[in-house]
Amino acid sequence: MVTIDKFNFNGKKAIVRVDFNVPLDENGKVTDDTRIRGALPTLKKVLADGGAVIMMSHMGKPKGKVNPKLSLSQIVPNVSERLGVEVKFADDCGKAAEAAAALQPGEALLLENLRFYPEEEGKPVGIDKADPAYDEAKKAMKASQKEFAKTLASYADVYVNDAFGTAHRKHASTAVIADYFDENSKMLGYLMEKEVTAIDNVLKNAQHPFTAIIGGSKVSSKLGVIKNLLDKVDNLIIGGGMGFTFFKAQGGSIGDSLHEDDLMPEALNVLKAAEEKGVKISLSVATVAGNKFSNDAEQKIFETHSIPDGWEGMDASPASLKIWKEIILNSKTILWNGPVGVFEFPNFAKGTGEIAKYVAEATQNGAYSLVGGGDSVAAVNKFGLADQVSYVSTGGGAMLEAIEGKILPGVAAIVGEK
Repeated sequence: MVTIDKFNFNGKKAIVRVDFNVPLDENGKVTDDTRIRGALPTLKKVLADGGAVIMMSHMGKPKGKVNPKLSLSQIVPNVSERLGVEVKFADDCGKAAEAAAALQPGEALLLENLRFYPEEEGKPVGIDKADPAYDEAKKAMKASQKEFAKTLASYADVYVNDAFGTAHRKHASTAVIADYFDENSKMLGYLMEKEVTAIDNVLKNAQHPFTAIIGGSKVSSKLGVIKNLLDKVDNLIIGGGMGFTFFKAQGGSIGDSLHEDDLMPEALNVLKAAEEKGVKISLSVATVAGNKFSNDAEQKIFETHSIPDGWEGMDASPASLKIWKEIILNSKTILWNGPVGVFEFPNFAKGTGEIAKYVAEATQNGAYSLVGGGDSVAAVNKFGLADQVSYVSTGGGAMLEAIEGKILPGVAAIVGEK
């Protein structure tokens, strides 16, 4: 497999799948350009070599229809400023051949939002799955998706995928397009390379003790992740709302806390499997509870298996954090995904903030740490700790699927299935 670092783009046009799905204010101005900045090393490498770059991305979920509020034309000034060249814009992905052909070495072109075209996602629009005609419509759309990918590929000599956030989607621009380039003309960008390496470091090359901290609201969203990790970790810290399903499954009283009754058998299976595999599962021994789901709720601490009715678990308690701190600081590899409290409420964000500090401290002591998922990333950023952990992943969904052991189509299309 060819790598971007050793490839010379001189005289070539590269079409690069980037993730420019950035937040905009009501005036269409970029409010956070982290994702744009993340793509710069790859884009600047192409230009510095004497190549031309064609950028393609999605924004939001227009579901195959044109939506001016989600047009990438709005971010052209920001991309131009960051890239250091005047970025041209093509307002139709499917009819950009002329603009692409006119590109000279050192120039850059941005295509319109890929998801304005149903062919990008390859899903039929305007027809329900229950409709008898759905299967035929899906088959036809898959054929159209291939043609769309072929059109995009025709604009360039080289394909680079640098959008890890969409690597778990088999879309035209993230996977199908790779079929139209030979193995020496397609590669991962710098950002994608770092993401893949970071995940390999925790799943394939982990030093022990290996601790995974899995938080968030629901067991259902991370059950596959938890099961896959049981074959890899020494310690599994389960925090946040998902912990209450485990407590209720064991006969505990959890008051009004968030839980999933239908997942209780699975929770018991996880506990049994962990015991059989010698994995230590650590749940919150005590919980900061609120008398309503609100930032200004009254607070009381209860043992997690004895929360009375009228109260719901909202954050990890000092007693739980003390136990978790010891586990984390004694770890050599740490994976963290998901908050251990209601992080969006400042009064119940302390636990998640403390976890961020422990992970950073362990990293400074020599551990390898991978942080991913919206609130986990927000926590390390909020406390200025992003540069004190080993790696902060840019793709929540893609990272979760990789940890679950699933093949990521956007990676497999270039490096094969591993």
